[in-house]
Amino acid sequence: MRKLSMALLAGVALVGCGGPEASEQKLPTFEEFQASAIQDEGDVFVVNGDEAVEGVEGLRAYYDNYVANGDVGATEGGLAVYYSGGDIKWSSTTARNLTYCVSSSSFGTRYSTVVNAMNSAAAAWEATANVNFIHSSSYDSNCTASQTGVLFDVRQTTVTSYLARAFFPNSSRSARNILISTSAFGSISPWTLTGILRHELGHTLGFRHEHTRLSSTGCYEDSAWRALTSYDSASVMHYPQCNGTQTGDLVLTSLDKTGARALYP
Repeated sequence: MRKLSMALLAGVALVGCGGPEASEQKLPTFEEFQASAIQDEGDVFVVNGDEAVEGVEGLRAYYDNYVANGDVGATEGGLAVYYSGGDIKWSSTTARNLTYCVSSSSFGTRYSTVVNAMNSAAAAWEATANVNFIHSSSYDSNCTASQTGVLFDVRQTTVTSYLARAFFPNSSRSARNILISTSAFGSISPWTLTGILRHELGHTLGFRHEHTRLSSTGCYEDSAWRALTSYDSASVMHYPQCNGTQTGDLVLTSLDKTGARALYP
């Protein structure tokens, strides 16, 4: 099957599949793990398909905490929040002021398409959780990773290892980007750009991939998550290729909405 957004093949291969047999498999060395990672712009590596890890130090920490330990995951159950000593989420104040810019220079003639897709994707989360994404268009002409006038930037990239990649609330400003590959504007049916961005905005709110909840999905990543609802194979945060059941575009399910309201009431 076609990769979803975000280097599915590479993302899944980076950590490997969970399950009883995982402990019998030879774990990669850090050098092998680093060589297989996607190195993105600046000092960012992409793991799990579309999640940003900052610097070699961050990649090493991820490796030491999960990969080197042979972490094979739990079989309990959907929405799950990134958890590392506590929920990785925005404060209630920041959650209502999630400002972003859309790079008019990088997208060119695709600018309006991206603006509309971001508006629609943001509206899906705003309709169910106490969050508010704000497009600060005054910064669009200077929309870079160093633009401090906004919380994050949305830019185009020529990297084709993924369709798009995002970040988590604990990322530093330089890594707080949603990068959309030129390949996302090609034939990606049944997904749409809006659907992909619904998934990516889920990461920006702190939500993990749903398929890491069960080793039986074949796409286990790590155990740095806390369950907000029961497991949901149709979740907007679940890769269809990982035994997911959402066969159309990526949309929020009733469990996604329940979990989002639980984290951002």
